[in-house]
Amino acid sequence: MPPSGWCLLCFGLVLSSVCASAESAAPSNLTTVPLNVLLIIVDDLRPSLGCYGDKLVRSPNIDQLASHSLLFQNAFAQQAVCAPSRVSFLTGRRPDTTRLYDFNSYWRVHAGNFSTLPQYFKENGYVTMSVGKVFHPGISSNYSDDSPYSWSIPPYHPSSEKYENTKTCRGPDGELHANLLCPVDIADVPEGTLPDKQSTEQAIRLLEKTKTSTRPFFLAVGYHKPHIPFRYPKEFQKLYPLENITLAPDPEVPAGLPPVAYNPWMDIRQREDVQALNLSVPYGPIPVDFQRKIRQSYFASISYLDTQVGHLLSALDDLQLANSTIIAFASDHGWALGEHGEWAKYSNFDITTRVPLMFYVPGRTAPLPEAGEKLFPYIDPFNSVLELMEPGRQVTDLVELLSLSPTLAGLAGLHVPPRCPVPSFHIELCREGQNLMKHFQVEDVEGDPHLHGNPRESIAYSQYPRPADSPQWNSDKPSLKDIKVMGYSIRTIDYRYTVWVGFSPHEFLANFSDVHAGELYFVDSDPLQDHNMYNDSQGKDLLRAFDAIILANHRGGHI
Repeated sequence: MPPSGWCLLCFGLVLSSVCASAESAAPSNLTTVPLNVLLIIVDDLRPSLGCYGDKLVRSPNIDQLASHSLLFQNAFAQQAVCAPSRVSFLTGRRPDTTRLYDFNSYWRVHAGNFSTLPQYFKENGYVTMSVGKVFHPGISSNYSDDSPYSWSIPPYHPSSEKYENTKTCRGPDGELHANLLCPVDIADVPEGTLPDKQSTEQAIRLLEKTKTSTRPFFLAVGYHKPHIPFRYPKEFQKLYPLENITLAPDPEVPAGLPPVAYNPWMDIRQREDVQALNLSVPYGPIPVDFQRKIRQSYFASISYLDTQVGHLLSALDDLQLANSTIIAFASDHGWALGEHGEWAKYSNFDITTRVPLMFYVPGRTAPLPEAGEKLFPYIDPFNSVLELMEPGRQVTDLVELLSLSPTLAGLAGLHVPPRCPVPSFHIELCREGQNLMKHFQVEDVEGDPHLHGNPRESIAYSQYPRPADSPQWNSDKPSLKDIKVMGYSIRTIDYRYTVWVGFSPHEFLANFSDVHAGELYFVDSDPLQDHNMYNDSQGKDLLRAFDAIILANHRGGHI
């Protein structure tokens, strides 16, 4: 891993090189000055934020961003696990096209030489930079975060991230453990810092360097928290006294849940403090007092994350870049906190597939700041009284995380890549997601109710693989060779429908004649998705229609 100073030197050299070819590589922006892009990607963050209506979580800096942004209330990931989701939304292709359902292949070798979102900006004259966890590290990004294709300078990873899964959590016995719950004294941890803090500091250094550049930048910042282990400064626990922490509203495994749909949260069980609970496999349950502690630490991790986002956006303001920088904020997927008796991700439920998604576009989602005005002053979450900030304009249509790439291209004034043909494995640049630009139009929606379409016509697709019909040790993260069943799920404004069908990992084909199980939830009467109506007579006509839609989507890569 190169030191941050070396990366900054590379940055200077890249700027010189890019400026020399500015004429040939200039973005096709309709404005005279191209907009920069700051993409913030968070790991395992469900929409437990004030701007999404959560009354408990203290997230004032993200809420402040939302107050100046277009916020999507119903955005869904295409697979609720890190590497497949990130490769999907960074290439604009579905998992069935990237052929990545696990962590063990690189799409350029395994599926096709697909261009990425940062690569497209780089090829259009932008200086592209990666800080923290943007691509999932390892095989799935060629052990290089997809360098040199995607990035102008070597990606930065914080030096302290190597301690994330080591014994750095001091337990009640005074010893260090590899725990799930890991509030720490920063002065007591290796290097005296934490990965997300280092990422913020590096991102700010890079922003400072851009002040001397005439070229636009694309900076992606990936934050680790609230990913497990919940390793965060211990003072954030004070924001969430245990007596204020409630259990999930539906903490029991639903009676009608097919076994294939259940994820046994094996990564949680491997932590030392959870091992000490001696839980039964696969259904648990976790003792009530420990459930509260998990939820407490997840929320505390969000507030810690919020401070890092706040420092980053405040620096953007201080550098007078807020009036020339698009900010996109998203998570790779959600995370279950005891809902359905489940923890972690690894499922097709809303709780694991629904994500926060918002875009700040200067002059479009908010007025341009006046001289000396700060849009993003840092807000301390420990303030006893926090001002309630309403989100900016909100969209209730269902959208997919897959749409991030074409939408950012359009907002920056670049040509939006065309829709992918069928098949598209030989096409380097195309998109399988919709362009969300229509939602940024400023016309009076009340005067033209058809402007943004009918929410009942919007659909979001997700999928999840399983190695067997019943929960087992590798049900959460099966390797490609072990996948026997694929759960294809569609979410409409009224329904969540999932069909679990036979899958051939050698041919990458689903057999929709080989149905293993199904789920149908009526969202209006069952918003938590606890009552499976798949075998109920009132859902039969719906099932036939949904089966046809899913089959067409699987074959075509998009609707």
